[in-house]
Amino acid sequence: MPLSMVNTGEERYIKRIGGKSETKTFLESLGFTVGSMVKVVSVISGNIIVQVKESRIAISREMANKIFV
Repeated sequence: MPLSMVNTGEERYIKRIGGKSETKTFLESLGFTVGSMVKVVSVISGNIIVQVKESRIAISREMANKIFV
Protein backbone atom coordinates (compact mmCIF):
# COMPACT_ATOMS: atom_id res chain seq x y z
CA MET A 1 0.00 0.00 0.00
CA PRO A 2 1.19 3.58 -0.55
CA LEU A 3 2.73 5.51 2.35
CA SER A 4 -0.12 8.03 2.12
CA MET A 5 -2.51 5.39 3.51
CA VAL A 6 -0.47 4.64 6.66
CA ASN A 7 -1.98 5.98 9.90
CA THR A 8 -0.20 8.51 12.09
CA GLY A 9 2.24 6.84 14.46
CA GLU A 10 2.65 3.64 12.44
CA GLU A 11 6.03 2.34 11.31
CA ARG A 12 6.48 0.38 8.09
CA TYR A 13 9.30 -0.91 5.92
CA ILE A 14 9.66 0.53 2.43
CA LYS A 15 9.06 -2.23 -0.13
CA ARG A 16 9.16 -0.32 -3.41
CA ILE A 17 9.56 3.18 -4.80
CA GLY A 18 7.65 3.99 -7.95
CA GLY A 19 7.79 6.85 -10.42
CA LYS A 20 10.38 8.12 -12.88
CA SER A 21 14.08 7.59 -12.30
CA GLU A 22 14.47 11.26 -11.27
CA THR A 23 11.81 10.79 -8.60
CA LYS A 24 13.44 7.62 -7.31
CA THR A 25 16.85 9.31 -7.17
CA PHE A 26 15.40 12.30 -5.31
CA LEU A 27 13.65 10.11 -2.74
CA GLU A 28 16.75 7.97 -2.24
CA SER A 29 18.81 11.12 -1.60
CA LEU A 30 16.36 11.96 1.21
CA GLY A 31 16.84 8.50 2.75
CA PHE A 32 13.84 6.65 1.32
CA THR A 33 15.47 3.36 0.31
CA VAL A 34 13.99 -0.12 -0.02
CA GLY A 35 14.19 -1.89 3.32
CA SER A 36 14.34 1.30 5.38
CA MET A 37 11.92 1.89 8.24
CA VAL A 38 9.63 4.90 7.87
CA LYS A 39 7.24 6.32 10.47
CA VAL A 40 4.34 8.69 9.77
CA VAL A 41 4.63 11.49 12.34
CA SER A 42 1.66 13.64 11.24
CA VAL A 43 -0.55 14.67 8.35
CA ILE A 44 -1.11 18.41 7.89
CA SER A 45 -3.33 19.72 5.09
CA GLY A 46 -2.27 17.13 2.52
CA ASN A 47 1.41 17.05 3.46
CA ILE A 48 2.84 14.12 5.36
CA ILE A 49 5.63 14.44 7.90
CA VAL A 50 7.62 11.23 8.16
CA GLN A 51 10.63 10.09 10.12
CA VAL A 52 13.22 8.18 8.13
CA LYS A 53 16.80 7.45 9.22
CA GLU A 54 16.62 9.77 12.26
CA SER A 55 15.37 12.72 10.17
CA ARG A 56 11.92 14.23 9.87
CA ILE A 57 10.91 15.11 6.33
CA ALA A 58 7.74 16.69 4.95
CA ILE A 59 6.55 15.29 1.63
CA SER A 60 3.42 15.86 -0.42
CA ARG A 61 0.65 13.29 -0.63
CA GLU A 62 1.51 12.87 -4.33
CA MET A 63 5.10 11.94 -3.44
CA ALA A 64 3.90 9.65 -0.63
CA ASN A 65 1.76 7.78 -3.18
CA LYS A 66 4.97 6.73 -4.96
CA ILE A 67 6.43 5.07 -1.82
CA PHE A 68 5.02 1.60 -1.18
CA VAL A 69 5.22 -0.02 2.24
